[in-house]
Amino acid sequence: MTPSPVLNLLVSNDDGIFSQGVRTLANTLAAAGHQVTVVCPDRERSATGHGLTLHRPIRAGMVEDVFDPRIKAWSCSGTPADCVKFALHAVMPRYPDFVLSGVNHGANLGTDVLYSGTVSAAMEGLIEGIPSIALSLVSFTATDFQPAADFANCFVQHLWRSPLTEPTLFSINIPAVPADQIAGVKLTRQGLQRYSETFEERYDPRGKRYYWLAGERVKEIPQPDYLRLNRRIPTDVQASQDNFITITPLQYNLTDINGVNTIEKSNWLDHLNFN
Repeated sequence: MTPSPVLNLLVSNDDGIFSQGVRTLANTLAAAGHQVTVVCPDRERSATGHGLTLHRPIRAGMVEDVFDPRIKAWSCSGTPADCVKFALHAVMPRYPDFVLSGVNHGANLGTDVLYSGTVSAAMEGLIEGIPSIALSLVSFTATDFQPAADFANCFVQHLWRSPLTEPTLFSINIPAVPADQIAGVKLTRQGLQRYSETFEERYDPRGKRYYWLAGERVKEIPQPDYLRLNRRIPTDVQASQDNFITITPLQYNLTDINGVNTIEKSNWLDHLNFN
């Protein structure tokens, strides 16, 4: 039997350094014998996307007595993307084998990935050429992150032994059910979701108006055919509803291939008069 590899891992998140999800993930990976470095925001930074801190200093310091003693942990005042940049260029003496982000408290399905700090932290690893993994628990109320952490440990070992030809970002969503109730693992494509967006008007104690954004998912929208994805591959939203662990490969190149091809094959630009 092939011995388990000892991997050099960077762990980050957007829920903050003291969140239960990152603590369960990092401790599980350390207990498996991996070398684990944690760099997380000093407070919750959910839905910050891929923002960077450019106009104020980033403050960071080591954190003790929160994680397994074998783990080197840092708290950072910046965004999730800041945390990964800081870890790669100021904390770790060499690049990690993998960057892991999470386990997030709440799903990152469909278009959620565009706003997600969890996915953005992992995306920062991919931009640096490091295979990266974003992990999310499909619940805002469940508190058992252990099945997700155990799957993460299994996944990094499998990815090490059977790497893809190019570094990839995997967005993984784990059902919030006991391990024996998880239906299995499925390769998925990113879904499209529509939300009912409402801005609740409120007033502070001094009578000044402010607004609180509240959104609720209404339905999943069918993917357009031009994405050239096999229709037999379910969306992450569909598979997650059936209690499957969903694995969705993502990329940072947002070029619209259909748009490029359509314009290239037509005279559309010839009619663009700007003089």
